[in-house]
Amino acid sequence: MTDQRLEGIKACVFDAYGTLFDVNTAAKHCAGELGDKWQPLANMWRLRQLEYTWLRSLMGAYVDFWQVTAEALDFAMASLEIADKDGLRQRLLDLYLQLDAYPEVPAVLKTLKAAGFKTAVLSNGSPEMLQSAVDNAGIGDSLDAVLSVHSLGIFKPAPQVYQMAVDTLAVAPDEISFQSSNAWDAHAASHFGFRVAWINRFGQARERMPGAPDVELTALDELLPVLGAAA
Repeated sequence: MTDQRLEGIKACVFDAYGTLFDVNTAAKHCAGELGDKWQPLANMWRLRQLEYTWLRSLMGAYVDFWQVTAEALDFAMASLEIADKDGLRQRLLDLYLQLDAYPEVPAVLKTLKAAGFKTAVLSNGSPEMLQSAVDNAGIGDSLDAVLSVHSLGIFKPAPQVYQMAVDTLAVAPDEISFQSSNAWDAHAASHFGFRVAWINRFGQARERMPGAPDVELTALDELLPVLGAAA
């Protein structure tokens, strides 16, 4: 928790994967088939997914996040010697379209919306992936926009991705509170000019890169007092 307040905020923009939606849950729901490999699979899948986005952006070889997600899963399954028995790979991919939202997410978004803040998701996810996750979590009515990098053909942390939120919501960068559980994303968004709340759910060390979060929280509901929004 923090006593710090962010003043002058007009819009709240959220990363999706790891911030609103728990990326571990696809593998966790297959723990019966994966056994004690479910967590290593979830970790490697996520790490390779992110690395592929960065590498493809640098290479100028964009494909949508769904393809990246599938390719990262294939790498993780091969590395951990997990066989694709009884359609396991497809089940994991299907579950990724319906990731569990963190428990506090619906109430936080609803409260922020009621308090007069513009709200949006800004994500690497493809439009179809994001729509599926938003619908599954039942949070669509609490969002003004769901923004995907797909229209740009490049992934975070490219500055033009963060500019999408400025252009769509018609507010200045320093009037946006950006929330991400990914430290690299939090730093990059700060470097761009957003005010940033790093949702450090797992007690990670701070990154050594440009930008710095304005506040560090452990869950999204801690954001409400920071913004002066009633719970």
